[in-house]
Amino acid sequence: MPASPIRRLVPFAEEAKLKGRKVYHLNIGQPDIKTPEVARDAVKNMTARVIEYSHSAGNESYRRKLAAFYQGLGINVDHTEMLVTTGGSEAITFALMSTVNPGEEVIVPEPFYANYNGFSVSAGVKVVPITSGIENGFALPPIEEFEKLITANTRGIIICNPNNPTGYLYSQEELEMLGKMAKKHDLYLYSDEVYREFCYDGEKHFSAMDLPGLEEHVIMFDSVSKRYSMCGVRIGTLISKNKEVISTALKFAQARLSPPSYGQVAGEAALETPDSYFKEVYDEYIERRDFMVEALNNMPGVICPTPKGAFYTVVHLPVDDADIFCQWILSEFEYKNQTVMMAPASGFYSTPGLGKQEVRIAYVLKKEDLAMAMETLAEALKAYPGRTN
Repeated sequence: MPASPIRRLVPFAEEAKLKGRKVYHLNIGQPDIKTPEVARDAVKNMTARVIEYSHSAGNESYRRKLAAFYQGLGINVDHTEMLVTTGGSEAITFALMSTVNPGEEVIVPEPFYANYNGFSVSAGVKVVPITSGIENGFALPPIEEFEKLITANTRGIIICNPNNPTGYLYSQEELEMLGKMAKKHDLYLYSDEVYREFCYDGEKHFSAMDLPGLEEHVIMFDSVSKRYSMCGVRIGTLISKNKEVISTALKFAQARLSPPSYGQVAGEAALETPDSYFKEVYDEYIERRDFMVEALNNMPGVICPTPKGAFYTVVHLPVDDADIFCQWILSEFEYKNQTVMMAPASGFYSTPGLGKQEVRIAYVLKKEDLAMAMETLAEALKAYPGRTN
């Protein structure tokens, strides 16, 4: 089981804090945005005297409201075509275990969400990477490159849209090309859409669920974690029009009994979050993104594409080894008694040797903290003994 590049440096961050240093956490997608009051109040005001198991697929009232939510987005699903899961993580694991036999393969554009590796290992599935590059903002690789990787063992393609870790937003045209290929080769298209609300610069999100003629092929993952800034609630959703996929995944859901009861209460209530909340969050992330991208690109030797979605970017640093640098900045460096925690990008690649000069940065802190983090990073790059040109 691979270690998480997002969390494996935690001991070094804890050590820095014991030394009295402030650590700016840019390593993890934990927003500092407040969870909607309507969700917090629903949990606080619960009157149930017994916290019971729910249905293994999740509370029907929640699934019906979720179906209405997706229908409002133009995604035509009903409550029988989804399972409530313990975070988006469980949705991904259930999908892989329901559709891919041990030893079979899924193709994933890299860099990709590092835990896809862990989920695949758990399910006995082989990840076949297809590399995207920083030079074009990590756009989808050419379809003909995907075609070269398809074998008799290939069962599907995983995409994250908008993308974690790169912030790339796949266009409708790119998704249509993937859809045609999935249909041609009878593959599943697994679409991780947990960052749907975070699309910038006038760009619109296009769901794989809206690809015509692919009802049996598309499996969508979703989560309340980022949309409502409640990562610790651990509530996600697995959605598909393919009834055999849903019925198979339900067997895994029954084996773990039920998703979290308190989390479902919060998730159901969060669907009543006013539009004003999302407008405020959107404006905040745009301001953070623009500030951070400019600050990074003003540092000599640093290359930072402008992300079109989510709240991450993968950044090239002028260092010999980003894994070593990310540990060094926590254990050996301080500036004004503060330091920065980042995620080395090598852990977001499956191909050995890639990402050694890249880090993933999450712009999830308020602008004042981001400013101090960027200033600290700039000074660290000047002082790092393994700096390259």
